[in-house]
Amino acid sequence: QVQLVESGGGLVQAGGSLRLSCAASGSIFSINAMGWYRQAPGKQRELVARITSGGETNYGDSVKGRFTISRDNAKNTVYLQMNSLKPEDTAVYYCSASIMPREVGALYRYWGQGTQVTVSS
Repeated sequence: QVQLVESGGGLVQAGGSLRLSCAASGSIFSINAMGWYRQAPGKQRELVARITSGGETNYGDSVKGRFTISRDNAKNTVYLQMNSLKPEDTAVYYCSASIMPREVGALYRYWGQGTQVTVSS
């Protein structure tokens, strides 16, 4: 059973910072790309940031220069450092990862349960 567990969300004032973490656990053979998505009320889920197993990154236009994604492959963990937060960053943030479980010769996409980030003005 593979699962992703997020932590680090919360309430912060505009201009502040938060760091999200997402740890993958279970019977894992390998992990390819990992990423963060977010969904605000009444809006579609959107890409925030993504990182490959080799460390290549890409970001949504609205967070470029403010957010940084990183990963620790030894810990099967991905992080999202969020700086200069704005009220429009308020959303539920979801972790996602492409994982090949042990004894299964295929990649599957897994999602975390989501963590709320609220930025007050």
